[in-house]
Amino acid sequence: MYTKKDSKEIISQGDIYQNFKYIRWVDKEGGKLRIHRVNYVPFFVVLTQVCDLKWDFEDRKKNEKDKRDKYIPSILVCPAYIAESFKQGEHLKAIKIISEKYGRDSWDLITQNHNFRFHFLEKSEELKIPELVLDFKHYYTLPLDIFYKYYKKHYLAELKPLYRENLSQRFAFFLNRIGLPVLNTQQLSE
Repeated sequence: MYTKKDSKEIISQGDIYQNFKYIRWVDKEGGKLRIHRVNYVPFFVVLTQVCDLKWDFEDRKKNEKDKRDKYIPSILVCPAYIAESFKQGEHLKAIKIISEKYGRDSWDLITQNHNFRFHFLEKSEELKIPELVLDFKHYYTLPLDIFYKYYKKHYLAELKPLYRENLSQRFAFFLNRIGLPVLNTQQLSE
């Protein structure tokens, strides 16, 4: 399911990173600067397409006078929560959000990747990856200029191509779903 490169040259879809803390935004409140950090996410997986990241990497090597139309300003990532904490609804406790607890039946759907909102990743003791759950409603971007400065320090492993493609398709399916209204059967019969 996973592989790890000894020397990580390029960021890629399916990469798993750990302990990457970053500032989401800064605002002023009562004359003081207030810094909003993201430090509650122990792992995340890159969702930006492989080809876009590859072309961007090559584009960044170009001279300032060269045409640079493959540059991307940020990458799309999805937090990967530790499964046990997620199952207990405690994965967002650091930001004072209590989530749903999952019983056996609903948890089985998640671990078998039969719940389209979530993606389960198995553990790898060799690579020190615990069981992880991605919630496709929780995704964000990171500025690529900044991430390139630190990614090697936080790189853990990456998904092998088939698992990476499966994750990509499941995420795309989730984003492309069509929300239908809940129909009241009594109104339909009238």
